[in-house]
Amino acid sequence: MPTGVDVDIESIEKKIKDLLSPEETKIVPVAFGIKSIVVSKVIPDGEGGTEELEEKIKTLEGVENVETTGVTLI
Repeated sequence: MPTGVDVDIESIEKKIKDLLSPEETKIVPVAFGIKSIVVSKVIPDGEGGTEELEEKIKTLEGVENVETTGVTLI
């Protein structure tokens, strides 16, 4: 989630793509003009978990909150 409606969400999405090389990103509307970025990332076994990815995303300017919404095994 961004810090507000005035944040350039596309810029944050690009930074996430550069930082994590995710399989997919998608900007979705939340409410009142606020949008969030949904990120899909495959993490190979033994390379840590979602906490590490969350912490990396939290360091980006304009990011207020990061939440893991789903985890599955492939």
